[in-house]
Amino acid sequence: MNGKENVKEVAGRRNFGAQHPVMTPQPCIMIATYNEDQVPDVMMAAWGGQCDYNKITFELGAHKTTENIKRKKAFTVSFATEDYMAESDYFGLVSGNKVPDKVKRAGFTVTPSPNVDAPIVNEYKLTLECRAVEIDENADGGARVVGEVVNWSADESILNADGKVDLGKLRPIIFDSSALIYRAVGDSVGQAWHSGKKFQ
Repeated sequence: MNGKENVKEVAGRRNFGAQHPVMTPQPCIMIATYNEDQVPDVMMAAWGGQCDYNKITFELGAHKTTENIKRKKAFTVSFATEDYMAESDYFGLVSGNKVPDKVKRAGFTVTPSPNVDAPIVNEYKLTLECRAVEIDENADGGARVVGEVVNWSADESILNADGKVDLGKLRPIIFDSSALIYRAVGDSVGQAWHSGKKFQ
C-alpha cells in the first residue's frame, strides 16, 4: 500500500491514512562503525528494535554508516541520553561522508571493541557490540540490518544495587515522530508481570 488508497475512516477519531504513522516509542539508537580507514563514525537512527533474544534490527537509508556495515559486517549500538542529547542530534544531522571527523568535533572519544571491528563510544553508558548477520539491501542504497549481540556492557554508574541497568539512571531519550522532538524515558509506573494480576 502506498497510502493513497481509499480507506474507511474510524468513527469518532481523527483519521490520517497510511502516511507517516506514529509508532512509539522509537529509541534513539546510536550506531557506531569504522570507516575504511578506521576513523570512527556515529549516526542516530530511530527505526530499530530487538527481534530475537540476542538480535537487534534497524532500517537505514544510504548513509556512511550503511556503507561501513556492509564493509565491516560489524557495529556497536548505544543509546542517546539526556546528558548527550545535543551531541546525539548532531550525529543525526551531519553525514560522515561530508564530515568524517564528526565524532572528534562533538568532543567524543572511542575505544575499539574487543569483540567486533567497531568503536565503542565512551560517553554512552550502555553499548551493544554486534556482528551483522543479515544485510538486506534495497534499491536506494539503504539496508535492513540484523545484528547478533556478541557482548553488551554498561558503565557502573547506571547500575542499581542488584547490578542491573537502571533506566532511571541512564535517562535514555526517545524520538517523538509526531512532534519531531526528543522525550526522556520517564518514571516507573508499574511492575511487569505483576500489575495486571488484579484482573486474574
